[in-house]
Amino acid sequence: MIKAGIIGGAGYTAGELLRILVNHPQVRIAFVHSSSQAGSPVTAIHGGLWGECDLTFTDQLPLDSVDVLFICSGHGDSRKFLESHPMPAGVRIIDLSQDYRDESEGFVYGLPELQRDKIAHAGKIANPGCFATCIQLALLPLAAAGLLHEEVQVTAITGSTGAGVKPGATTHFSWRNDNISAYKAFEHQHLKEIVRSLQLLQPGFDRAVNFVPLRGDFARGIFASVYTDCPLTQEEAEKLYQDYYREAVFTFVCPANIDMKQVVNTNKALVHVEKHGDKLLILSVIDNLLKGASGQAVQNMNLMFGLDEKCGLQLKNIGF
Repeated sequence: MIKAGIIGGAGYTAGELLRILVNHPQVRIAFVHSSSQAGSPVTAIHGGLWGECDLTFTDQLPLDSVDVLFICSGHGDSRKFLESHPMPAGVRIIDLSQDYRDESEGFVYGLPELQRDKIAHAGKIANPGCFATCIQLALLPLAAAGLLHEEVQVTAITGSTGAGVKPGATTHFSWRNDNISAYKAFEHQHLKEIVRSLQLLQPGFDRAVNFVPLRGDFARGIFASVYTDCPLTQEEAEKLYQDYYREAVFTFVCPANIDMKQVVNTNKALVHVEKHGDKLLILSVIDNLLKGASGQAVQNMNLMFGLDEKCGLQLKNIGF
């Protein structure tokens, strides 16, 4: 059994991670760390785990008792934690913040559809951002074929859980319900990792990725609409995407139009392509807390420990 520890256990991503790991056939959760909730039952915060989890939050750090450490801390806090807490030899790290997504300090960028083999041999993984995952999955096949020659236009909408568990002016129900707004237009923090990945596949790519993020009036999920100039026909584009994702276990190219409910509560990503004149439209959908965070983290853990990539991740979509 893989013994897992979780840092920052009271947030949304940690809650999703716990929901997966308590049912993972090859994992035992050794501890769930939270300074603010130490001594409280995990179910006091993550009520959906009643009947499945009898763990208690702790402020202790028995790092020598785990094989893998998931860090679910806020951006900037992961680096502080690792700088102040040396890891025992052999402990593998999966960080869900943005602190190491530039692959600094020995971290490997954990997008399996981009570098599965590298992840499988890594000791430290920087889990991708949620918007970054969704948008990259729309563009990776074009970059791999060297077909990104013009600017890329992206509009993507995310659920309120993408803003984290701490309430704020744009996350509380009265403001978010029946509302929609744009934020961080053209300067979202996930742009750096998106462009970096595209340049790994197409080194000469130097065009702008024009990204307008939207806040949606729903809890979870991301729907991305992406388009760019492309010389391929509809049939050629479909074949390019099908070939690129042929070995992917969670990313699927759909011939029909897609919607967000097809993937919410799963680790799946769905992609759909349409040719309109000189433009190729790519639609991409994921669950921001699963394929965009905790589900992808477990997918990476499975790869790191030589397990079936889908182990513990056969989750059911919400349907209706």
